[in-house]
Amino acid sequence: MTEISFHFNMPDKVPYACRLLRKAVGSGARVVVVGEQQAMGQLDLALWTFSALDFVPHCHHDSDSSMLQASPVVLAGVALPLESTQTFQVLLNLGSTVPQGFERFERLIELVGVDDNDRQSARQRWKHYSSRGYAITRHDLASKAVQ
Repeated sequence: MTEISFHFNMPDKVPYACRLLRKAVGSGARVVVVGEQQAMGQLDLALWTFSALDFVPHCHHDSDSSMLQASPVVLAGVALPLESTQTFQVLLNLGSTVPQGFERFERLIELVGVDDNDRQSARQRWKHYSSRGYAITRHDLASKAVQ
């Protein structure tokens, strides 16, 4: 069963996603990222510029098959391409809806900002996963900042 974790209370999801993806790629994981087009564009740019010393290799879901096979991170927009994500272990959701096909992944990471609308849609996703028997891990960044 897919492991689901929610990361709450980040002021800006894109820089957090960059650090998370850098860590995932460093550990050998392959990640598909889903979200609205604007978030995908911001993340694509940020992955090129967020650190002078690091680069997180990535491509878009409509890249050619050799690029998809070589890239540890695929930016997929709102729809998961079935055939190109079979060898990926982690799904990172920057969007506001439950990603279709999430159960094909070993892990699903949900990122939730501080915006009230974002928090409300996260509650709905949490309820969706809970009602289907998924255990959910909670990572509250606000409480970690206080420590």
